[in-house]
Amino acid sequence: MKKMIYFTLLFSLLISNCQKSSSNEIFQVSTIDALLAGVFDGDVSGMNLLKEGNFGIGTFDDLDGEMIVLNDTIFQVKADGKVYQPDLEIETPFASVCNFKTDTTVTISETMSLNTTEKRLDKILPNKNLFYAIRIKGDFSYMHTRSVPNQDKPYPPLKKVTKNQPEFRMDKISGTILGFWCPTYVKGINVPGYHLHFISNERNRGGHILDFEIVKGQVAIDIIDKFTLQLPSDNEFGKTDLSQDRSRELEEVEKN
Repeated sequence: MKKMIYFTLLFSLLISNCQKSSSNEIFQVSTIDALLAGVFDGDVSGMNLLKEGNFGIGTFDDLDGEMIVLNDTIFQVKADGKVYQPDLEIETPFASVCNFKTDTTVTISETMSLNTTEKRLDKILPNKNLFYAIRIKGDFSYMHTRSVPNQDKPYPPLKKVTKNQPEFRMDKISGTILGFWCPTYVKGINVPGYHLHFISNERNRGGHILDFEIVKGQVAIDIIDKFTLQLPSDNEFGKTDLSQDRSRELEEVEKN
């Protein structure tokens, strides 16, 4: 039987003009440190993942590309840079999803880089002990993404995979950024700070975001106070050493 860990964060939320349902919840499969260590075997099917949320990000069995969950649909950005819609029997070794509900919006009307956009968002995410789902629909002068190729056993660490990752630059493109901001205390479980993926309006290009320049857009934020973690029950996860600090590995994997 799969082990379920429930973290309920009972913090008061003092953000003006925002109303939040207490049912807001992130459902996550496995931990980021397990993925960094090379635990790439799928554990939850796409069909079951969609029962937990209609919005989110992750990856696939054998690390076969980047996952985007948007409007109840799972998209797979493979190492060729193309977007596929996989069979829902496909499994994920790591993913985070929620049922997105907009609590607050922000308009972007000036050109900003990824770094500048994150700093702008920092100012409207005042409670750094909560979770936030973030969706940005916009026009971009360029978008720089990556994906990861399918891996064979024995699986290498994720850091080794991303050293030879396919990267994609898309100029003058419109689409949706989606992902999460997580608090610092989830280190080892999820990515502290921002973890963002992209998919074009045509649903044919995307990936894990490395950089971008947005020209204009609309930001929607879902404020989340519940977190559910489902841990894999297989032997690979059970035998993996998760005691070491992988923060430096994570930074290299996420930003490079």
